[in-house]
Amino acid sequence: MLATTAISPSPAALARAERLARELSARLVRRGNRSLAQLMRRERDDLILVVSETDAKLVPLSGRPVFFHPGMAYLRLLRLLAGHDDPLVAVSGAKRGDVIIDCTMGMAADAIILSWAAGETGSVTALESEQVLYVLVREGLMTYEGEPPELVAAMRRIRPVWTDHLAYLRHLPDKSADIVYFDPMFRVGTSGGPLDRVRGFVNNAPVSPEAIREARRVARRAVIMKEKRDSGEWARLGFETVRPSNSGIAYGVIEP
Repeated sequence: MLATTAISPSPAALARAERLARELSARLVRRGNRSLAQLMRRERDDLILVVSETDAKLVPLSGRPVFFHPGMAYLRLLRLLAGHDDPLVAVSGAKRGDVIIDCTMGMAADAIILSWAAGETGSVTALESEQVLYVLVREGLMTYEGEPPELVAAMRRIRPVWTDHLAYLRHLPDKSADIVYFDPMFRVGTSGGPLDRVRGFVNNAPVSPEAIREARRVARRAVIMKEKRDSGEWARLGFETVRPSNSGIAYGVIEP
């Protein structure tokens, strides 16, 4: 993987590119006046990280760029602010002051909503096992600017961690979080949606029964998992309570 900047980078953008290149073991190359495609062909690499002062995106030689954006979290938060329900908040019972662990951060849409629900007195730790995706989302959560202010505040409160969720859960004390959440939805096929854009950079492994056992040990109030409504994962992982939503997915709940 290569890393580069815009054609005329600021010193801050160049320093950020150097930092991220070191972290990802990417080869930093000067952009010059070349297009990204020209740069990748010259350097014989088909993947490049393009860094600015406020943005970082992964550009493949073929395919669509991968970058952080709140996506549906933005619309969901607007609905919450208008007094409507959100399925995840309703099912999980997430509230101010909660300590929440999101075991499968992905693009952090659910982590943002949970962070809003937990508020300034709560906390959301979002775990991601794939380093490239972790770095892109971590940087986006730190630098994204926009409206409403509640969205940005929720992003900034999230603590992303690059780790395997089972290893992380194993080291937590009993009953040390209110909610432990899983969303293995990257395994589910989509057609041209935002999940497809990052599909090559995510962990496709299913949630293990051991991870659910550890989550039950750690959670004070609930273990939540999002999956397809008709998924066989509910029975395999021991979710007895499954609450469908109107979008073809469902939320499984285990109350330890």
